[in-house]
Amino acid sequence: MAQRRGGFRIIGTTLAAVGMVAGAIAVITAAVTALATVVFARKVVTPSTKREEDVRILAVDLAGRRITLADGDEARMRGRYGLWFDGDAGHARIAEVDEARGGMVIRGIDSVDFGRLDRARRGRIDGWYFLGPWELDVPYREAVVQTPLGAAPAWSVPADAPTDRWVVHVHGRGAKRHETLRAVRPVREAGWNSLLISYRNDGEAPESTDRRYGLGGTEWEDVVAAVRFVVARGAREIVLMGWSMGGMISLQAVLRSEEVREHLVGVVLDSPAIDWVDILRFQGSAMGLPAGLGDLVAGVLGAPVGAGLTGAAAPIDLVALDLVARAEEFTVPMLLMHSVDDGFVPIDGSRRLAASRPDLVQFEEFTGARHTKLWNHDPDRWSELIVAFLATRGRRDEPAAEGDAEIVG
Repeated sequence: MAQRRGGFRIIGTTLAAVGMVAGAIAVITAAVTALATVVFARKVVTPSTKREEDVRILAVDLAGRRITLADGDEARMRGRYGLWFDGDAGHARIAEVDEARGGMVIRGIDSVDFGRLDRARRGRIDGWYFLGPWELDVPYREAVVQTPLGAAPAWSVPADAPTDRWVVHVHGRGAKRHETLRAVRPVREAGWNSLLISYRNDGEAPESTDRRYGLGGTEWEDVVAAVRFVVARGAREIVLMGWSMGGMISLQAVLRSEEVREHLVGVVLDSPAIDWVDILRFQGSAMGLPAGLGDLVAGVLGAPVGAGLTGAAAPIDLVALDLVARAEEFTVPMLLMHSVDDGFVPIDGSRRLAASRPDLVQFEEFTGARHTKLWNHDPDRWSELIVAFLATRGRRDEPAAEGDAEIVG
């Protein structure tokens, strides 16, 4: 009997040890998950000062104007792109794919703008093909928009003929107004002026006190300031064009500002952020993070304690930013363009917004294009869609009076 009691003691001790180990693992797992959640949340709202060079450059033939890249989704994209290298100290423009074989992708080189491409070993491919409006061979002026945080630089590009119709271009997260240059030519072809703006914490406009993105919940005020700028210069009909997070920013401005709605006749969206919770889930899964982490990140961003953890000045209620939930409040037509193969912002949110307002949303799906690279992938279709949409937006056919289209800085 003593032996049996001793056996029970051993079993009991073993079970207790297993329980302690299991408890320790649970505590460690919870701690790791909590840390990953906070790091992810902080990354979402913190402007990046350095972009990853995620494309390997295997060979450069400057004489033959060809570059060989390691195979990958970005390297194989159809179309023309910018290629940054050497920590953004160098820039080139790459053309269509010539050949793909044996783990290599060979593309043409349109130009090497600055830097030593022949010495580069890594780079990053960008949808920005143009470095400034001076490359578009159109008149333009430097402008300054007075935002609630101070003076923000912008570019004004007039139409061929005087008009009181303006498109205000709003770039995406981690980008600058240069991203929106691809839209200038189709907008001018349609007979509209353009204002390409900067906004808080984008590296050009004034910073907020916390130096954090509001994911649309704060930046919309700078769009209101841009609308005020063009109205002061004679604008009577305005279209907002938002890219990625710029889409969220633009639509938040529509929902929150009567001043914007007063002159708004349409919205154009390129790869827009529609539902942040959905985006966080998608990106967390793409990074190999545990399922459900995206929802935890959304919870941290919206909690009072989350502001202290992320450095944000105030909590960000991502549920309140859900544009599908407020779809019934929109009253102007929208052109919404998104790619099934976006790879960064899932198309699901755009589909739900389009399905919720088929009376207002013209939804155009692309295939094969990566995030905000629809123009690069299929410039003809993308440009034609914008020209056709703007052609339907003017309420009046009479020409503007001289001076209505005055462009001043």
